[in-house]
Amino acid sequence: MRTQRTQHSGGRRRQRAEAILGSALNAGATVSPALAGRMAYAVFRAPLKRGKVLPSEHDVHIRAQTDELVSGGRRVTTYQWGDGERPVLMLHGWQSRASRFAAFVPRLEALSLSPVSFDAPGHGDSEGRTTTVLENAEIAARLQDRHGPFHSVLAHSFGVLCAFLALRERIKAERLVAVAGVSDFGFMVDGFSRMLRLNRTLRAGLRQQVETRLFPEVEKVWERFDATHRPGDIDLPMLIVHDEGDRMVPLQQAHRLVSAYDARAELLVTTGLGHRRILGAPLTVDSALDFLAPQRS
Repeated sequence: MRTQRTQHSGGRRRQRAEAILGSALNAGATVSPALAGRMAYAVFRAPLKRGKVLPSEHDVHIRAQTDELVSGGRRVTTYQWGDGERPVLMLHGWQSRASRFAAFVPRLEALSLSPVSFDAPGHGDSEGRTTTVLENAEIAARLQDRHGPFHSVLAHSFGVLCAFLALRERIKAERLVAVAGVSDFGFMVDGFSRMLRLNRTLRAGLRQQVETRLFPEVEKVWERFDATHRPGDIDLPMLIVHDEGDRMVPLQQAHRLVSAYDARAELLVTTGLGHRRILGAPLTVDSALDFLAPQRS
């Protein structure tokens, strides 16, 4: 009961903070639309907090072989477990970190698979203040150069969007598990705008800044980064896991993937696990490991 009260209390505090921030931005837009737009973009770009290693993740986290690479002038912390054979790439979500996959690591090792991951820039133990879907896909490609083609990819939330881009353009794998995944890149902006209840002017301005400031060199941003874009380019079996009550990323995002990839995608819908707890839940871990078992490849 104490844990539930703490979670509910934390959720209410977060909602109040979001409401205050959104109200301030909307009010500022009536005085200076340009300044309010820049502030909204700055908030959208930077994670509001860094995920810490949880007590339940500590033992797995400290026995990882750590290394680093540099992306955009920032040090990125990378992790590897196992003997290096048959690497499995794990991509975490926004405001998260690689240690969130701790429940999977020993089970993957028991299957003679080698988990590989990294803390995205602006997350975990890596430097920087923010990252992008394109940067994460590029880092994934650099890990493939280091470890060889991946046996499979395991991704959560924002990491799912990064996984599909990487698989379409940069990396190879035999299987994919996508947990509570974002499939529509536009949802990142629209969901942020809904969360803060931004007015129409700020919403439109934010989308424009993503196109012109965040990805000025990218054509057709909303199409290219959509996980359902050119589905024929990703020909591998995939397990899509999503909770029916996910308030952060609605189940519709999973249905988009299943519709786009048809027979290649298997959907598992859970109940009562939400957006974050689903990742380490026994049902998710058991289902993912059964799906990734080498004998099924």
